[in-house]
Amino acid sequence: MNSIDSLTPREIVTELDKYIIGQNNAKRFVAVALRNRWRRQQVEPPLRDEIAPKNIIMIGPTGVGKTEIARRLAGLAQSPFLKIEATKFTEVGYVGRDVESMIRDITDLAINLVKQEEKEKVQMRAWELAEEKLLDLLVPPVAKGSTVVNNENPAEMIADTASTREKFRKMLRAGKLDERQVELDIEQQTAMPMVEIFSNSGIDDLGVGGGLKDMFGKIFPSKNQRRTFKIPEALEVLKQEEAAKLIDMEGVTKLAISRVEQSGIIFLDEIDKIASRQGGGHGGEVSREGVQRDLLPIVEGATVATKYGMVKTDHILFIASGAFHVSKPSDLVPELQGRFPLRVELDALDQDDFFRILTEPENALIKQYIALMKTEGVELVFEDEAIREMARIAAEVNDNTENIGARRLHTVIERVLEILSFDAPERDQEKFVVTAQYVRDQLSEVAADDDLSRFIL
Repeated sequence: MNSIDSLTPREIVTELDKYIIGQNNAKRFVAVALRNRWRRQQVEPPLRDEIAPKNIIMIGPTGVGKTEIARRLAGLAQSPFLKIEATKFTEVGYVGRDVESMIRDITDLAINLVKQEEKEKVQMRAWELAEEKLLDLLVPPVAKGSTVVNNENPAEMIADTASTREKFRKMLRAGKLDERQVELDIEQQTAMPMVEIFSNSGIDDLGVGGGLKDMFGKIFPSKNQRRTFKIPEALEVLKQEEAAKLIDMEGVTKLAISRVEQSGIIFLDEIDKIASRQGGGHGGEVSREGVQRDLLPIVEGATVATKYGMVKTDHILFIASGAFHVSKPSDLVPELQGRFPLRVELDALDQDDFFRILTEPENALIKQYIALMKTEGVELVFEDEAIREMARIAAEVNDNTENIGARRLHTVIERVLEILSFDAPERDQEKFVVTAQYVRDQLSEVAADDDLSRFIL
């Protein structure tokens, strides 16, 4: 697949279609928003800095694909991506997570992503250095000034050592030393003392220039612990150590912060839960509005202090989502509404959608269960009518009880295959066919009893 930067909106939608059924409007909005990130990068400064991201609110009932679209974007976008529930935040001055913590979280993610990329670049060199270190343990080199025994020629001793070292190198690469054990000194950080923190914000707010752990790291230095490893494990440990030494952390930090600022994406789920209801104005309503007020400067563009440095949020793309059952997008404070200019409504799912969800996506539930049963030596086969029957029952239960969208399918198929899943390891038959009648037999009693289906389906 091409990189996200080179994908056109149509190609982005095509990629999303592999996993998400329907919701074409939402896919198009998201695809254009992502493409606009690339377009902005092609604009010459200073106009580039004036182009703000067009943040999106996705509105729709639970289980219709809002979170799945966000999750698949994370796989598509080769940029820092954070999904977080808006309900995790509390107003400044109350115990809980403050809104700035999401910027620190996405920066941490970016640091880890860039660090992993850099590690992959130096893997070959790190492996070479690790191999040399391991050979030093297996065949210690002749030290300068070593005592000569039995009139041995020092030059011959060095030559013999080099020859032995090459023999060991060949055996090491051939896997002939895999069962041999060596001892390594592993660096271990001294346990941090127990410290009680009295703060509204989290512990991650403390020590911007390096964090509380870094501060204690200087006071309580790390110690080496000697441990025994088999050769393959020792080689991996040494490779990781050498890779860490080869990485320029200052460059990693600079690149990671730049990625967050220029191409970061934050998905704010359940934003409807912090919207003020009509007739509010006290208690929880005031608190919800307080969270919105705290969120506003972050979405508008602010500079947030992290332990890696200052991070600007002006060009981070925010995608919010919510069911908005008991509130409306207009219940958000007007300033916050203005920072989400694009609104898209997702459609409720019907029986035909459920059938497609069960069969079409690359990760379809039917395909997942066939693969799971295959591990037990059982060939699981679903007749088309059986799949349609599961889709019909899922839609019917949604209509009669609480509508939880496509999430209902997980419970339905689990109930249908409950007996098979339990008996599969002891089964003699290699093939199991799920028919429409079998589905009805497994679900008829539950689906018919509204009270029971409310709890089981």
